[in-house]
Amino acid sequence: MIELKHIVKTFNDGKDKDVHAVKDVTLDIKDGEIFGIIGFSGAGKSTLVRCINLLERPTSGEVFIDGKNITKLPEKELRAERKKIGMIFQHFNLMPSRTVFGNVAFPLKGSGLSKEQIAAKVHKLLSLVELSDKENAYPSELSGGQKQRVAIARALANDPKILLSDEATSALDPQTTGQILKLLKELNKELGITIVVITHEMDVIKQICNRVAVMEHGEVVECGDVFNIFANPQHELTKAFIKTTSNLSKVEDMLRDGVPGITPGPGEVLARLSYVQRDVSEPLITTTARKFDLDLNIELADVEIVGGAPIGGTVVIFHGDSQKIDEAIRYLRDKNVGVEVIRDARA
Repeated sequence: MIELKHIVKTFNDGKDKDVHAVKDVTLDIKDGEIFGIIGFSGAGKSTLVRCINLLERPTSGEVFIDGKNITKLPEKELRAERKKIGMIFQHFNLMPSRTVFGNVAFPLKGSGLSKEQIAAKVHKLLSLVELSDKENAYPSELSGGQKQRVAIARALANDPKILLSDEATSALDPQTTGQILKLLKELNKELGITIVVITHEMDVIKQICNRVAVMEHGEVVECGDVFNIFANPQHELTKAFIKTTSNLSKVEDMLRDGVPGITPGPGEVLARLSYVQRDVSEPLITTTARKFDLDLNIELADVEIVGGAPIGGTVVIFHGDSQKIDEAIRYLRDKNVGVEVIRDARA
């Protein structure tokens, strides 16, 4: 559905210095998938997403939408293509002087539809985002989550094939964020719409995306299936993002703070076990403890569903014969369990 080929975007900062916001990015986004682009502030992700609908025209490179090179289109044809791409933003961008109905109806101005047809469409969209009872309200009377639902309905008014979400949940509380992400997932399933999610929160990626690209300094440093990225991150930035979503990363802080029960005693090994394949189902900790005659005490656990499969792991303390501990660690690694020794208290 979307192909970005060697996209470069360079700005001049007004002081005769070029700022390279996007550097030679090539991506393909499949029809009907939810694709995430994540990076810290200044990574270039928002600039890149604005290149998809040419709100920012790339300095060089090509953008293909559904097989059509829109970077080569004359302005009139480009405007028509842009109608196929809806967009929602962090701050909603609603018109305060218009009702909810008026905001959603606005993109249909000049569409050739009759007033009755526009009204029917707006009512359908408001029903879709569960705001039918708010059509006569003004934005100032709505919560943040309701405003974003209006913005989503407005973005869907022209029946787009693509929805771009630029930090659309950043201004919302965690509960409302979850509701909006659930709505986007339902719209993707019901309408088959391709969604591109720009965010700086790995938790957002984890909840709804099929694939993700990680950006740093204008470049894509890692890209792939969300499960595989979480299970086996390659780039240090990706690892840092993933740590923000897992309780298992807290163990180092707990060790430093001397939290009781976490520090291994003499002869013990504290390790983080990470499940790095989709089909981990056997009770590995119990099996390992019995097989090698060891005590494995679970100190922390964090397992959840990502990309339709369980992922996560545990922090455990190995207690028993030193050689058997080494054998158990090798056994777990042979079973495709990531084993990271955090502290080895053996003499």
